Amino acid sequence: MGISPFFLFLSLLFSLVFVSPNEVVTVHAFTGTYGINYGRIADNIPPPESVVTILKAAKVKNVKIYDADHSVLKAFKGSGLEIVVGLGNEYLKDMSVSEDRAMDWVKENVEPFLPGTQIRGIAVGNEVLGGSDQDLWEALLGAVKNVYSAIDRLHLTNVIQIMTPHSQAVFANSYPPSACTFKENILPFMKPLLEFFSQIGSPFYINVYPFLAYKNDPEHIDLNYALFQPNSGIYDQKTHLHYDNMFDAQIDAAYAALEVAGYGKMEVIVSETGWASHGDSDEAGATIKNARTYNYNLRKRLAKKKGTPYRPKMAVKAYIFALFNENLKTGPTSERNFGLFKADGSIAYDIGFTGLIPSSAAPSRLFVKDIQTRGWFGPFSMVLMTCCASLLLLVFTS
Repeated sequence: MGISPFFLFLSLLFSLVFVSPNEVVTVHAFTGTYGINYGRIADNIPPPESVVTILKAAKVKNVKIYDADHSVLKAFKGSGLEIVVGLGNEYLKDMSVSEDRAMDWVKENVEPFLPGTQIRGIAVGNEVLGGSDQDLWEALLGAVKNVYSAIDRLHLTNVIQIMTPHSQAVFANSYPPSACTFKENILPFMKPLLEFFSQIGSPFYINVYPFLAYKNDPEHIDLNYALFQPNSGIYDQKTHLHYDNMFDAQIDAAYAALEVAGYGKMEVIVSETGWASHGDSDEAGATIKNARTYNYNLRKRLAKKKGTPYRPKMAVKAYIFALFNENLKTGPTSERNFGLFKADGSIAYDIGFTGLIPSSAAPSRLFVKDIQTRGWFGPFSMVLMTCCASLLLLVFTS
């Protein structure tokens, strides 16, 4: 007895709808181009549940935290927000010498919250290379490999991306962008790390702060160039490219350094960027006006989903620093004043966000949008066409 074409079509359609996404999709840690860093070194900021409301009202989907706080991960469950958790520098030495310790950390801080909380990445360490603790330089690669091994053994490599954010201290120079290279003493640690990341498909994450560059040299850096305002810009004679803002120039400097190191095809993602709204008397440029100008123009620039002069086809992605002013951070006053939002959840200045105002979206629209942003339409369409072709073949041959 033959199988009816209609029944076969229904079976194929069922497999299309209910097939596990992991079988056809490689999940990336970043959806779209705009994300935000949710730092919590403060005693006066809203609870994680209110943060979910703020982020959804602002329509910010990508969030990065600096630990794996369980209260945050529980609050984010079912929110649709995609989060990168952090493995602090204090864990790196232990993680580097023991796969079991890395597995224990993942089982305690990541696996129990999946899939309800959409953990998309683990940032292993923060600004390690170029920092003052060279023991951490030596531990970083081992920690990265062991954490990756843990998620691999748990079959999570197509859900979670492994990364490590770097500071500008890894570069010997960054001006002009084409002249940028990694410091000689960094290369023995950086190249093996880049090799491993190239094998597992992880981007290069770099913290980009035109604010810090301007603050350190206000006499020679045009403030308008740092703030995306009209200016004459700079011209790179080697590449014959013109830059009208420092943000793009710093990203292309990273691309140039990667190219010299032999990893020119690796994507660069900005793990932190922002501008302080208040600072000490010697912190040039730290004003509310400049912070608003930078973050407003940056948001517009990212919304265009365009690349840089050197990588025009690679849309720039960035996590903004930061969600809140963090009143318990140490250091200069600027360190406590990078927030887009005040402690009560209201906006620090207007760049188009609304603060603690609830928002909602129809689930069906969100589903379709999620398919689009995750790049599922390619495999989704291929399976659908296969279903239709199979039905037509059965109809015409029956």
